[in-house]
Amino acid sequence: MKSSRITYVFMAMLAGMFLFVFSGCSVGLPDTGTPVSTAGQKLKVYFLDVGQGASQLLVTPSGKTMLIDAGNNDKEQVMLDYMKQYHISKLDVVIGTHPDADHIGGLDKVIDQIPVETIYMPKVQSNTKTFESVLKSIKNKGLKVKTAKAGLSWDLDDEVHVDMLAPTRSYDDSNNMSAVVKVTYGQTSFLLTGDAESASEKDMIASGADLQADVLLVGHHGSNSSTTLSFLKKVNPKYAVIQVGKGNTYGHPKSAILSRLQKQGVEVFRNDRQGTVEVDSDGSSIQISTER
Repeated sequence: MKSSRITYVFMAMLAGMFLFVFSGCSVGLPDTGTPVSTAGQKLKVYFLDVGQGASQLLVTPSGKTMLIDAGNNDKEQVMLDYMKQYHISKLDVVIGTHPDADHIGGLDKVIDQIPVETIYMPKVQSNTKTFESVLKSIKNKGLKVKTAKAGLSWDLDDEVHVDMLAPTRSYDDSNNMSAVVKVTYGQTSFLLTGDAESASEKDMIASGADLQADVLLVGHHGSNSSTTLSFLKKVNPKYAVIQVGKGNTYGHPKSAILSRLQKQGVEVFRNDRQGTVEVDSDGSSIQISTER
């Protein structure tokens, strides 16, 4: 009985915190002031090596920044080291794609240490300590979470545009609640998919959204549950990045997905083999470099 009461109190506190941080869900990106740094005339997209997890850092030509996910709980210091390495003193936008620990585990420490202007997360709860810790960090910084959902769009700077394409509706599976964003700079584009699975992919296709992108973040670390052939054909990427750790117990990426990408003529980059993958765009062409 005592254990049940403790669980009830914990859940009530977590629900209250969730309602607080999601109380400001208006659409739009505020003026972020002076750019953090100058990145030349290129959009830089870093697919950070966080092992069996996911994190992407974007720095625009004018120095605006966007962080999507932050790896697992044991990658908190790794994420802070990346922020220092890339001279990130402020994050204009942070997106936690969904509550899984391998995507938001490091977000709490990033939020604690780096000023954040705007944060988006899908409106889905989780009763984990990881999720509670992220909400606590958000609350302590006085931030209000904006709901991540299809139909949102904003200019990250004068030249870089962001469209949120998913989730298009509510799903029972938290993976399908993943925020999916398309980033466009000039004639180049990136589709960043979180752990979105086949149901979300099907709904994105049905929505009529422009899914074509030069670079695809392969969904759910290369699991068989994502990257359906119909979705892959709609995206029609030249390059794909798989965020996956060495020797992971899930067997990611799956051979069927690798074969599917190969048959479609997609060049694949992987964190487990090549470390952090950096993709630079000048608006018309793309250059890719890897850590190893």
